[in-house]
Amino acid sequence: MVDLPSAVLFCCTSNSIRSPMAEALLKHYHGSRIFVDSCGVRGREVDGFAIAVMAEIGLDIQQHAAKTFDALEYTFFDEIVSLSPEAQHSAVEMTRTVDCEVVFWNTLDPSVVEGTRDQCLDAYREVRDTLARRILKRYPIHIMPRVG
Repeated sequence: MVDLPSAVLFCCTSNSIRSPMAEALLKHYHGSRIFVDSCGVRGREVDGFAIAVMAEIGLDIQQHAAKTFDALEYTFFDEIVSLSPEAQHSAVEMTRTVDCEVVFWNTLDPSVVEGTRDQCLDAYREVRDTLARRILKRYPIHIMPRVG
């Protein structure tokens, strides 16, 4: 059985697509067992395509309020998972004086994909599904056997 961290921060460039998706997924899989937050190098309103593809799997990120590293209220994380090179740099800077593992999952920014609406949505779905696989691999769900 893998020991789960008590607090995880996901970060990306704008805290509007990748890190809110990851935050919602980890919260969905582990509930309150892990404190989960997200931030970005910059803050921007949550992306409509991100809202749509998360709604497809029953997760609502519509009310997500983007925040930057500077706006974090809680800074004592066991792990920080950065999803973009810019966020990786900021995460390393943030942890210079803190004992915290920084993990880099370089993840496509689906907002740069050009094409039809369906092609764009497919790019967002791929990011969502890739994040879900990585999260479940790193933070597996353990089903406890029934007693009695």
